[in-house]
Amino acid sequence: MTPSTFSENTVDPHQLVEELRPAVAGDLIVATDPGYDDARRVWNGMIDRRPLLVVRAGTESDIAPTLAIARRYRLPLAVRGGGHNVAGNGTVDAGIVLDLSALNTVEVDPDSRSVRAQAGATMADIDRATEVYGLAVPLGVVSATGVAGLTLGGGVGWLTRAYGLTADNLLSAEMITVAGETVRASDTENPDLFWGLRGGGGNFGVVSSFTFRAHPLPARLVTGNFVYPRQHWAATLAAYEEWTLDLPDELTSILSVLVPPPAMGLGSEPLMLLGFVWTGADAGEGRQVIDRMRRAAPPAIEVDEPVPWTAWQSAVDGMFPKGVRGYWRNTSFDRIDPAVIETVLRRGGEQTWFGTGFDIHHMGGAFGRVPEDATPFPNRGARFWLNIYGFWTDPADDAERVAFVRGFGTEMEALGSGGRYLNFLGAEAGSDPVAQALAVYGPAKLERLAALKRVYDPENLLRLNHNIPVMIAGSGATGDTD
Repeated sequence: MTPSTFSENTVDPHQLVEELRPAVAGDLIVATDPGYDDARRVWNGMIDRRPLLVVRAGTESDIAPTLAIARRYRLPLAVRGGGHNVAGNGTVDAGIVLDLSALNTVEVDPDSRSVRAQAGATMADIDRATEVYGLAVPLGVVSATGVAGLTLGGGVGWLTRAYGLTADNLLSAEMITVAGETVRASDTENPDLFWGLRGGGGNFGVVSSFTFRAHPLPARLVTGNFVYPRQHWAATLAAYEEWTLDLPDELTSILSVLVPPPAMGLGSEPLMLLGFVWTGADAGEGRQVIDRMRRAAPPAIEVDEPVPWTAWQSAVDGMFPKGVRGYWRNTSFDRIDPAVIETVLRRGGEQTWFGTGFDIHHMGGAFGRVPEDATPFPNRGARFWLNIYGFWTDPADDAERVAFVRGFGTEMEALGSGGRYLNFLGAEAGSDPVAQALAVYGPAKLERLAALKRVYDPENLLRLNHNIPVMIAGSGATGDTD
């Protein structure tokens, strides 16, 4: 069977249910069932698709039969963990959704500082389980995010400088292949697959569980936000460029520009917010480091207080509720020079509505010390990573909001260093999959990923993702990449 033989065939969903019911412990939901509309929805409200069947897995053993029936009927298959992916890859028209969200058990071994999480776990599930032991796994910045997609795409967040990406802290993974076999990947077992899982997305199989390395954190972290009105943005950006040149790994910061939510009571004009977290044991040292930025760019408002890890990790959850409409772009860059400052000032000033924003993540530290070819994740040398995120509720705003994000992203890509982060990419209708994958990985990494794809998913069943083409120029093979 070649990739091109898959098609959106019309199949009676009740026939699928009849065949799957003896093999699946979880719920099987079709369009006539109560709860179907909720079961088919993902975080991004712009994605409105109607699957033939939603398989809400009850156990890990439900994965293989679902893969088998999708192959048998040549149906498109969407695999959903937390469902928080902005591109909306967790649902599909006229196909099957494999929903893993009920598989959310998290087990912590405090002695070995290892954490096993099932594929449906969210960041919040892991944070709650690890915090009681004074431990944390490096994750993202919105606690409703699913850990599976986060890890498979990389995982950038508040511990990136201290301990690296989520993928950098993956010790092992268990994966169900499209043929229904269970394989384990680690540094010593299937190491090529293990390499691909740490940034190559969900292209090779369905990962049923992840085991992570956890790290000690203080019970209360030195955290806070500095707030700057527009007239101070240029000076703040220049100060941020200097401040970030020699920061200790323990300090991670994100510089954001957005119109604040009405609940914050900060008005309706766009503001610049510098968020920071110090993970070191010496709080006094952290405060001294933060005070350097305070003196260089005195904030108009500041919130600087020690909080538990779970409180900090969930602080912005309310800005990204399920059902908002979303489109994102991202790029890496290496310096906040006059051209970057001019672009950020102009684009930030144009953003006069609540419903889009952008973050400048300070990278480096542990993230930057991982060798470039150690994982598929691109551009380990980047100093900064820009994520431009649209989130709004009115469909009438779609064209304007998407145009703003796309235009800003295009401008910054011209000033950037070429990196694109899989988990910050929105859907691009009609885009060439080879060109898109090349833009993320570059030719050498893409060829290595394509070789893995040909081993583990030669039919490209798992194509509802940021897809690794099965066949690319120079691979020694030609054919349909659908």
